[in-house]
Amino acid sequence: MTENEIFTVKEVASYLKLAEKTAYRLASEGKLPGFKVGGSWRFRKQDIDSWINDQRNQGNQKGDS
Repeated sequence: MTENEIFTVKEVASYLKLAEKTAYRLASEGKLPGFKVGGSWRFRKQDIDSWINDQRNQGNQKGDS
């Protein structure tokens, strides 16, 4: 798996242990970093890994309050 790898909705859902419907909804709402190619969502692994770190950091900040 390379940093430039591109995931489909099914693959990103599996990677994040989410239902495909949830991954699609998060992408549609702009909460999950992705882009559309011909009407289908695609996700760069590097962007997803950064998003995971951001989510973890936000969780830590909420706990610090």
